[in-house]
Amino acid sequence: MPISLALVFAAGISGLDLAAAREVFGVDRSALADPWYDFAAYVVDSVDSCDACRIERLCSLEELAKAHTVVVLGWPEVTRMPSAGLLNALRGAHEAGARMVCADTGAFVLAAAGLLDGRRVATHWAHADLLAARYPRVRVDAEAWCVDEGDVLSSAGGAATLDLFLHLVRVDHGPAVAKALAHRLVTPLQGADEQVPSPPVPACAGEPGAEDPLLTEVLAWAAQRLDQQVTVEVMAQQANVSRRTLVRRFRAGTGMAPLQWLLTQRVQLAQRLLETTHLSVEQVAAQTGMGTAATLRRHFTRTVGVPPDSYRRWFRGRGRAEWGSAGAPAAAVPKS
Repeated sequence: MPISLALVFAAGISGLDLAAAREVFGVDRSALADPWYDFAAYVVDSVDSCDACRIERLCSLEELAKAHTVVVLGWPEVTRMPSAGLLNALRGAHEAGARMVCADTGAFVLAAAGLLDGRRVATHWAHADLLAARYPRVRVDAEAWCVDEGDVLSSAGGAATLDLFLHLVRVDHGPAVAKALAHRLVTPLQGADEQVPSPPVPACAGEPGAEDPLLTEVLAWAAQRLDQQVTVEVMAQQANVSRRTLVRRFRAGTGMAPLQWLLTQRVQLAQRLLETTHLSVEQVAAQTGMGTAATLRRHFTRTVGVPPDSYRRWFRGRGRAEWGSAGAPAAAVPKS
């Protein structure tokens, strides 16, 4: 079943926040993960702007209370209290087990509902002091870009909101899907080596630049054999083309050389195995074609930013921390 996600916003909202939510959750991305999100919005005011019109489905407060994830975007007027109906719906969603998310000054809304008491929260630096003064039980962190407290997540707004939304995709669909979406949106998925290109992204129906059929077949064939010693020559033979032709079509279709693409796939497979199994690092190295644990650690650390063991501990929530951008442990993101 798709993850039902309800967006909450009011008139005067930042167009950047709304565009980020719509692009990440409101566009059909079933080419990356199927099913994608069941996306709807609850609009607090009567909004006639073009942005609001591009939200295909609106929901009621009753539907909002039943969503799996509720995202409250920046609240345009921080001195304006949300309605009792909205606050009750937010409390009801949280009590039913929904994941609560706030971006920018949306933290004022969740704080008014009492859902941030005792929690560490990110918000826009310009309003951090006011939030802390108005809600003293909220642990406002004016330095954090994003904070993940499990069932409650927050961002400081602006570009950090897109980071937060990509982090949600990573949690829901895995790092490979999050990285592919970041590649489509032409934004780095922070915490990974930005010099390592993302894997090829399937083209959506009707989108220009459909994939090379020959390359698509070779990619699928190689992806099923990551535990084996696949060489450029072997892939060229499989495609029935010369090595030079294969390299040229790889660069045209993926933006990288064949062996670079294979390494990216192997690191992403290692991430999935670390997230979903109890295999040792040595076993993960064998199943991803890395050969030895030392080789896996070297490539994994260079690409992801932390060693495999640290990544596994972080993913399994043994200690939630601030990240500078989406999806990366704090240790992986140097502070400026």
